[in-house]
Amino acid sequence: QHGLDKSQACWLALGSEGRDEQTVATDQDNALVLQDGLSNELTQRWLAMAREANETLDACGYPLCEGNIMASNPELALSGTRWQERFSNWLEFGTPEDILNASIFFDLRPLWGAEQLAQGLRGMITEKAAQSPRFLKLLALNALQRTAPLTWTGAIDTHADGSVDLKLRGTAIFVDAARLYALAHGIAATNTRERLQAVGIALEAKQREYEGWIGAFEFLQMLRLRVQTEIAEGRGDPDHPNRIVVRTMNTIDRRILKESLRLMNELQQRMQLDYGR
Repeated sequence: QHGLDKSQACWLALGSEGRDEQTVATDQDNALVLQDGLSNELTQRWLAMAREANETLDACGYPLCEGNIMASNPELALSGTRWQERFSNWLEFGTPEDILNASIFFDLRPLWGAEQLAQGLRGMITEKAAQSPRFLKLLALNALQRTAPLTWTGAIDTHADGSVDLKLRGTAIFVDAARLYALAHGIAATNTRERLQAVGIALEAKQREYEGWIGAFEFLQMLRLRVQTEIAEGRGDPDHPNRIVVRTMNTIDRRILKESLRLMNELQQRMQLDYGR
């Protein structure tokens, strides 16, 4: 409809979409990488297409990103060279806040168009991140700001209403750890399951250990989906699509949740030893 040649650009999925891990409660995180040397007129046409795509996705139930992390944002529709410069700047000179805000970009996945544009970017990130100890340390320190919701006695630490945030103090911790170790070991995968498996092998962890990380992550994802499905069916609290009230869980699920959080805590202790000193 816009008269554009898809060989000129690639639509990037970022964050949970880039990791193939979107849940029911989600929004858009996307960007464009453009062929070097496009005219301003062509760039504006790509931005117009991106605006229509973002608005159409919103109409389909994928809300617009409140932080404007979308392909229709001119700051996120850049040439391959400019994207490489941006990633290089994050890797070499980024502040802790820069790294925190940029973390979802390191989960990029080509979705449509000239995939080689995204693959070149992915290759550059995979190579340079592993050679950037300062960046990896900042990434780790940011990741360690969130801790597993366990008390000093090993009980589940809940909010006042008896709930646990399954994202911020659950899946996000596994996502952060998997991203950190994958980038540190030159692993190009973006999916958390694939990253954890490759990372476990790279770290020479026992198979049962890294399979435990994967199982814990996927159990927490399953609980998130259960909560969000209940909300979609008119049950639950739509203001808290990632929280589960522990006392409403059956005995088996409570035990698995507690064990998943224990495994998460052990993974964070490994991160602390590797990068926190």
